[in-house]
Amino acid sequence: MANSATLTTDTRSQWGGGKSPFSISYGKLMMWIFLLSDAFTFSSLLVSYGFVRYSFSGNLETPWPSPDQVFNHFPFLHGMHLPLMFVSLMTFILIFSSVTMVLAVEAGHRMAKKEVAKYMFLTIIGGAAFLGCQAWEWSQFITGSEAGKLLADGSIFHGANLSMNEYGPVAFADLFFIVTGFHGMHVFSGVVLNIIIFIQVLNGTFEKRGHYEMVEKVGLYWHFVDLVWVFVFTFYYLI
Repeated sequence: MANSATLTTDTRSQWGGGKSPFSISYGKLMMWIFLLSDAFTFSSLLVSYGFVRYSFSGNLETPWPSPDQVFNHFPFLHGMHLPLMFVSLMTFILIFSSVTMVLAVEAGHRMAKKEVAKYMFLTIIGGAAFLGCQAWEWSQFITGSEAGKLLADGSIFHGANLSMNEYGPVAFADLFFIVTGFHGMHVFSGVVLNIIIFIQVLNGTFEKRGHYEMVEKVGLYWHFVDLVWVFVFTFYYLI
């Protein structure tokens, strides 16, 4: 009852005595509005990717590369053709971190400080692991294959950057860096936020407040980041 009364008092003070829309706090509503605006940005990027890719359909000179032929590497398994296996592992890691975040939020509802700290820590580990995997994938994409691409002057170019691409059109590399880089920036921001919340949990900040609503707020952001990756994985890698 004390916890419920505290939340009611906090909500009323945040809304200046007015009625809270959707029966949620000001902070949660603002997080939802931010995520909605961010969803428009990611949607624009993916729609742009679709239009650019469609513009290359039927182009025999510079065909759009098949992602399973480009992203077919795996750490310590050099020379083996493993299409999208590493990207699938990255996806699993991020989804698993979303599960641990759910458990952290649930533990917060029960005011179980040790469990919140444990699951927040696992979420941070998952996010950091994903970023490490993405850095390795970028390095492989930039370095390129051993064969490379024969240029007009007879030289061989390996890998990809914003102006040249061994695998096909430059637009493929540009969109890869933009889409995955923008998402990676969100994951990095989420890891930083999770670390801050984790430290506050250890310091007993939310025990003093009487609720773990901040864990729910960062949880919303983390779930959004995970959901966006599912769309990126589907549209960029699978289709």
